[in-house]
Amino acid sequence: MTRAFKELLAYREILLILIWRDLKTRYRGSVLGFLWTFLNPLLLMIIYSLVFSVYMRVEIHAYPIFVFAGLLPWIWFSSAMLSGASSVVDSGTLIKRVPFPPQILPAVSVTAALVNFVLAVPLLLVFMVAWGLPIGWSLLMLPLSIAIQYVFTLGLTIVLSMLTVRYRDLQQLLANVLTLWFFVTPVLYPTTMVPARFQALLMLNPMAILVGSFQDALYGAQVPSLWPLMLVAVLAVAVLGVALAVSDRMRWGLAEEI
Repeated sequence: MTRAFKELLAYREILLILIWRDLKTRYRGSVLGFLWTFLNPLLLMIIYSLVFSVYMRVEIHAYPIFVFAGLLPWIWFSSAMLSGASSVVDSGTLIKRVPFPPQILPAVSVTAALVNFVLAVPLLLVFMVAWGLPIGWSLLMLPLSIAIQYVFTLGLTIVLSMLTVRYRDLQQLLANVLTLWFFVTPVLYPTTMVPARFQALLMLNPMAILVGSFQDALYGAQVPSLWPLMLVAVLAVAVLGVALAVSDRMRWGLAEEI
C-alpha cells in the first residue's frame, strides 16, 4: 500500500499529462466541445426540476438550485466511477509496454471529473445570485467536502478498475448499481422526505452525507454537520488504503489478464 501511494506521488507529472489529455479528448469531435461540462448538469437540472417540481409538486424553495447543488457532486462521483472502472482495461497497451503503476489510470478519471465539477460550480453560483439565494461563509466548507469525496471516489475506483480486469461483467453491473444508488441518495429530494424508519439508513450511505454537505454549503448557505463528514472521511481513508493494497497485490498479473 505504501509503495502504491508513493508511486501516485512520484508519477504526478504523468498524472497531470494524462488528465489534460483526458479533458481534451473527452469532447473531441463534438460541436459544443468543452461546453458540455456545463450543459450536462444543466440539462439534467431542467429535466428533474420539470418532473419533480411541476408534475410531482415537490414543495422546495428554488428547487432547481437544490437539485443542481446535489447533481454536481453526484455527476462527479458517477462519471469518475464509470470511466475509472474500465480505465485499466482501456489502457491495456500502456500497461503491457512500460512499467506503469495501474492506480494512476483511475486517478486520472477521478481527477478529470473533479476538474469538470470545479468548473461547473461557478455556474451554480451565478444561478444562486439570479434566484436571490444567499452566498455565505459556508462556501469555505466546500474544500473539505471535495477532499473527502475525492479520497472516497478514488479508493472505490481503484478497486473497481483492478477487479474489472478479471471480471469484465462489473462494467455492465456498475451502471445499474449507480442508478439505484442515485435514487436512494437525497439528490432530488431533501432528507426530511425520507420516512423516519429509514432515516438511520442514510448514515450508511456515504454519498448521502457528502451530497447533503454540498447542498448545505451551497443551497442552504449553512455549515454542514461535521461529525457525519468526519465518519465518511475515516471511511474514505480506509477505502483508499484497501484500494492501494489491492492495486499493489494485483498489478503484477494485470498484463497477462488484460
